[in-house]
Amino acid sequence: MNHSSVTLNDSMEHTVHTNDSVLVQKVYQHIAGYHADDHADSLRYDPALTTILEKERLASQPTMSRVNQLFDKAAMKQLQQVNNQLIERFHTLEAPENIVLDLDSTNAATYGRQQGSAYNTHYGENGYHPMLMFDGLTGDCLKAELRGGSVYTSRQVVRFVGPTLKRLKSLYPWIDPLIRGDSGFAVPELFELAEAKESHYVIRLKSNKRLTAQAEELLKQIPDDVLGKKTVLYREFNYQAKSWTKSRRVIVKMEKPMDELLFRFTFIVTSMHLAPENSAKIYFNRGTMENFIKEGKLGFAFGKMTSSEFDRNACKLQIAVLAYNLHNGCSRICFPRGMDHKLIDTIRLQFIKVAGRVIRSGRYLPFKLSSHCVYQKEFFEALSRIQALPRFG
Repeated sequence: MNHSSVTLNDSMEHTVHTNDSVLVQKVYQHIAGYHADDHADSLRYDPALTTILEKERLASQPTMSRVNQLFDKAAMKQLQQVNNQLIERFHTLEAPENIVLDLDSTNAATYGRQQGSAYNTHYGENGYHPMLMFDGLTGDCLKAELRGGSVYTSRQVVRFVGPTLKRLKSLYPWIDPLIRGDSGFAVPELFELAEAKESHYVIRLKSNKRLTAQAEELLKQIPDDVLGKKTVLYREFNYQAKSWTKSRRVIVKMEKPMDELLFRFTFIVTSMHLAPENSAKIYFNRGTMENFIKEGKLGFAFGKMTSSEFDRNACKLQIAVLAYNLHNGCSRICFPRGMDHKLIDTIRLQFIKVAGRVIRSGRYLPFKLSSHCVYQKEFFEALSRIQALPRFG
């Protein structure tokens, strides 16, 4: 973004809002559930937001739109760097012991002639096809990148994962990050990246005739009395696809539901040395990724691409990610037990949009919480923890 501030002029006031203050306002609006720039006009003198942002009045919708005009690829990369710094600050408060890089893609529906939008046959609608990376243990969104609507799931996945993997290994050399993804990310280049960076991976493979044949050979070694019952078995074998430069370990989950004659096979390639059952369980735990994406889309507008310009939509996604991570980190570190895993819609109802009274005085602006507030104990406990956080320079 090539300007440090934008100036708002109207008949009543003259206010200068720096670009970074407008971006911070956008983040807090997302957290409060006000995702559209138009909401800024109604929130202009909101006492809570003006107090948090240390302003007499907030930036209006025209001002926010002017900042949107500055969004480009360079701004998108800067916002990604800010996201890295935000997560690292939370890590200084609660150091990670392990990190799981959960990869997935999703659909961001579009309506109209938006640059880069295309029909995606998998989702059956027009939109973008962003790629997302979450820490499967904390729920932090480590990285997000907007992509055209028709690109394949794993397109440029090495370029997407590589810098994050390098940064994490530099910050936390004692951790061997684990890359986890579904069959859309089963590309040899990603395996080779993980192996080169001394990281692990557990990624599902699409079934094919060769894999199925090896699994059926393993079934022949299983006693008939086991095969005749409802059962789940885990086995392993070495396998090399034609596009691979070497053989790799593959785990197969062999499941036979009740009243069915045939087994169902799930194939997982991994560099881990755990027992087959444990390796498979680690893969299937990636189901939490769907919940992270759902929370990002429903709670923080990850999928709302309202601009006609691709780069502007890409930056809007990054701002939504910042809001998501700011809430997720505070929830994890500052919220009392029982409140730390609740959805943002619940937090808004119980913590943010609560009845209160604002008392204006000469030096202070007291906020009085209703004595009948059901969650006042949790509210003040969270507030106390937030106030105790160290200040970063």
